[in-house]
Amino acid sequence: MSVTDDAKNKAEELKEKANVYFKNKDFDKAIETYSEAIQHNPNVAVYYGNRSFAYLKTECFGYALTDASKAIELDSSYVKGYYRRAAAYMSLGKFKEALKDFKAVTTARPNDKDAKTKFLECSKIVKRKAFENAISVEETKKSVADSLNLETMTIEDCYNGPKLEDGKVTLDFMKSLMETFKEGKKLHRRYAYQILLDVKTLFEKMPTMVEVQIPENDKFTVCGDIHGQFYDLMNIFEMNGLPSETNPYLFNGDFVDRGSFSVECIFTLFGFKLLFPNHFFMSRGNHESQTMNQMYGFEGEVKAKYSSQMSELFTEVYNWLPLCHLLNNRVLVMHGGLFSEPGVTLTDIRKVDRNRQPPEKGLMCELLWSDPQPQPGISPSKRGVGVQFGPDVTKEFLDKNKLDYIIRSHEVKAEGYEVTHNGKCITVFSAPNYCDTMGNKGAFITLKGKDMKPNFVTYTAVPHPNVKPMAYASSLLAFM
Repeated sequence: MSVTDDAKNKAEELKEKANVYFKNKDFDKAIETYSEAIQHNPNVAVYYGNRSFAYLKTECFGYALTDASKAIELDSSYVKGYYRRAAAYMSLGKFKEALKDFKAVTTARPNDKDAKTKFLECSKIVKRKAFENAISVEETKKSVADSLNLETMTIEDCYNGPKLEDGKVTLDFMKSLMETFKEGKKLHRRYAYQILLDVKTLFEKMPTMVEVQIPENDKFTVCGDIHGQFYDLMNIFEMNGLPSETNPYLFNGDFVDRGSFSVECIFTLFGFKLLFPNHFFMSRGNHESQTMNQMYGFEGEVKAKYSSQMSELFTEVYNWLPLCHLLNNRVLVMHGGLFSEPGVTLTDIRKVDRNRQPPEKGLMCELLWSDPQPQPGISPSKRGVGVQFGPDVTKEFLDKNKLDYIIRSHEVKAEGYEVTHNGKCITVFSAPNYCDTMGNKGAFITLKGKDMKPNFVTYTAVPHPNVKPMAYASSLLAFM
């Protein structure tokens, strides 16, 4: 496509403007401005490469992949294009494809030590996954939970942290646990393992869709993504009260990853689940999965604070997390969103076999990964997994299942929440200043059983110890 000199100059101006937005971490504005540059001159690989990087920052991995591929198509020697595409592939768990792009970088830059390191690291992951697949015949695969012997885990005399009482979580234990975590200390591994084994047993008995009854005058709180931001989680409890039988909570997935206090978050949440099993609820998010945990820090954090064996046990526990919650038969709460196929019923959701890693398509995938869009219909996901669904899709689902509205999480929102689809689709995100960079508020929703009307409470981030987000993430994401 031929482009005038004026258009080329204008495109360059827009690119520089977009670069400033990117540098200031205003990634949405950067994407918008790179897109304007592309409209003026669609022939420049760097514009697509830069927009791909911004899409990676906003977790639009599908769009990032498309842009990186376009950049490479325009200029096969554009090394950053291969880097960007490798990052998108890895974020989607497609390590074989990422490895091909890292190989392209090392071929183009044989003396680039960073590229060689990433190629070798990615190669290890591909080989490890091939080995895991070769031995993962279900009949022979041994559960970590079944192989543990807690009696052999000695509690040292010098340990002065919280202790389970007769093997059980109590309110005093939970208060002590949260104070211990605030002080930067650890729960003893024996108690940590006990909590994981007990909560696994509890989740195993629960259905895929948990039905919750909220009495007329009782308050119920729904929180969105926490993402390892422990001190912001403590702020929620400070503002809204500790969980109890008279102050029930639902945490709607993505408890871990990115934030570097994910271990503290998950043990706090699991502890409250054990203490108040009928008044504290947890839905699985797309980050309660092995691939996400390998890439975005939770696996590395568990290994650093405890052991690789514990990280494997977490994977087993996450597989049993419920996928959604039905509140008073009127409101459905899931992490991601709705479905590519019309006519899905609550009965269909109840039948989903959830004890596995999330598949790449189908109801389970879409419950964890999908996002709303303003236009009608279904579109391919900006993330590369799940779908985007319009207001007509939401209306059809609600009408068919006699529901009032849906609550979902999964997306950063400037105010911590967003109401779309004519008030029928609510997003709530509870990690303020996400990754210490986004500047967003956090929010949670309170509602009462009598009218189920959502009330939004917003808040800003609180200080935390000087450990940066992604401190435990895969080194393969370092260039992101």
